Amino acid sequence: MTIDFTDIKIADFHVHRVGNKANEDPLVLSAGAADADDEVKAALMQMFTTPFCGEKAANCEYYQFYHDSGLKYNVVYDLTCRAFGEPDNLLEISRELAGYLYDQSMHPKIKPGEFYAVLFDNCVIDGANHKALGLFKTENRDTYLNVYQEDGNFEIISRQGININRLDKGCIIYDIERGDGLVVSVVDNTNKSEARYWIDDFLHVRQRQDEYFKTQNVLTMAKSFITRELPKEFEVTKADQADLLNKSVQFFKEKDEFDMEEFTNEVIAQPEVIESFNSFCKDYQEEHDLHLDGSFGISDAAVKQKSRSFKSVIKLDRNFHIYVHGSQEFIQRGYDEVSGMNYYQIFFNEES
Repeated sequence: MTIDFTDIKIADFHVHRVGNKANEDPLVLSAGAADADDEVKAALMQMFTTPFCGEKAANCEYYQFYHDSGLKYNVVYDLTCRAFGEPDNLLEISRELAGYLYDQSMHPKIKPGEFYAVLFDNCVIDGANHKALGLFKTENRDTYLNVYQEDGNFEIISRQGININRLDKGCIIYDIERGDGLVVSVVDNTNKSEARYWIDDFLHVRQRQDEYFKTQNVLTMAKSFITRELPKEFEVTKADQADLLNKSVQFFKEKDEFDMEEFTNEVIAQPEVIESFNSFCKDYQEEHDLHLDGSFGISDAAVKQKSRSFKSVIKLDRNFHIYVHGSQEFIQRGYDEVSGMNYYQIFFNEES
């Protein structure tokens, strides 16, 4: 799925202030549309969209609304569908959304802040125009200095304001796949001591099981097998594990489509290890409630993001770390009877 914000524009937006209900902070609802000139709208557009597109985007994960008793019971999903169907009623819908967010703000460390409901036009998804609804919350304030000249002297004053380059919490909901819970992009820069009230309590979303999701989870599953399960059943060295980790990532980088049988034959290779891996995959998916297809398109974004955690490092006591990026054949493990210590031999052509 390709989402393009190049021609996106704000059709309507409303701002309310949502306090912390647990701390008896007030909920202040706006009586009408927010007033902003073109310059302010451009700054708001930067704040609203930058976390979800371009190089600064947090990630390519997409979510969908859900509810154990049925989608219609998910409050934000229901109000969002109303907003798409009744755009002229965005003020009243935004007031209901703000009230619902206020009801979820029960953790004592949740900060009060401004809540924005923004209706977007011209959001291009796979070449077609769609509406989108943005829900955002700003909580933190930065100090800004204003330098100006008066009567021949320079004066400096400080102001508290919102940093448009850092969005605290937000989501953009795209008007596609309504029957499956819509498609949602989420940003949540929540303090770790807070409850995950934005994602879990307010939005109540779960990750969409697309190519990104499947690529990410198969890589995680493979890494878990190689680093945790494999040493329990087979005699393997850290160099063997490093080699398998490198081969796993390389497989995903070189292929456009993932096929489980092809992966096991090319990467795992040994029949007895393949059998163990297949058994592990079955148990892993049951434990994590996953239903991964035997084949799917590989997400390059997921490979790039996940491969950062595939660090093939051999830690030797507290003296050395060996980072293995190449083939296992260039590193050999041995034991020195004189010193009673293990050792590695490393073969190379050039030193840089």
